Amino acid sequence: MHEKIIEVHNLIKKFGDFEANKNLSFDVYRGEIFGFLGANGAGKTTAIKILCGLLKPTSGEVRVAGIDINKNPEEVKKRIGYMSQMFSLYNDLTVKENFRFYGGVYGLSKKEIKERTQFFLGKLKMQDYENMLLKNIPLGWKQKLAFSVASIHKPEIIFLDEPTGGVDPITRRQFWEMIYEASAAGTTIFVTTHYMDEAEYCERVSIMSEGEIKALDSPHNLKTEFGANNMNEVFLKIARNVE
Repeated sequence: MHEKIIEVHNLIKKFGDFEANKNLSFDVYRGEIFGFLGANGAGKTTAIKILCGLLKPTSGEVRVAGIDINKNPEEVKKRIGYMSQMFSLYNDLTVKENFRFYGGVYGLSKKEIKERTQFFLGKLKMQDYENMLLKNIPLGWKQKLAFSVASIHKPEIIFLDEPTGGVDPITRRQFWEMIYEASAAGTTIFVTTHYMDEAEYCERVSIMSEGEIKALDSPHNLKTEFGANNMNEVFLKIARNVE
């Protein structure tokens, strides 16, 4: 298959006696749209924080963009983009200032920041809004801006943590068109979502429950394996088996 961009082997993360991630092993490939699903408390967010270099694993091997997360988490952070479910841009800055701030964080030159800002604003048809404060912009547009800002430094992987929470179906669809476009250009998209219809848009899906990966395959194969009509049924069957 394609080149591996994320490699996880026997990842364990404990907080005291509580084991949030129990022996996780999976790979993600360059350019893939990889869905990371699970109920609240399943251990998804902990695993994402480890992959982003924000938390150290208790044990196990994790490589992101070819870099050992244990040895060089700071280098990993330069290669990735991240968009959290709690909206991650600054409401009291303008659209342009948000691009400038994050471009600076990622070490881009002023020229690069200006070029990339104009590129994304043109793509989103938002050139007329560059000096508007973010708090005055509708949520759906904010989400698309946040994805663009997460892409400003041309990362190899973008982590999206429930990126479409609270937006309308049309905006969700437009957001997924941006995801497809980034993936087609070779960017790996690692996405968590609680909308099971969105799981159908992923090339492969992992489903976590109680800190473990209970299933990992393409949506088509998972539906066949579990005798389900859609990913919602797959998810419910896995969740009920655990109870």
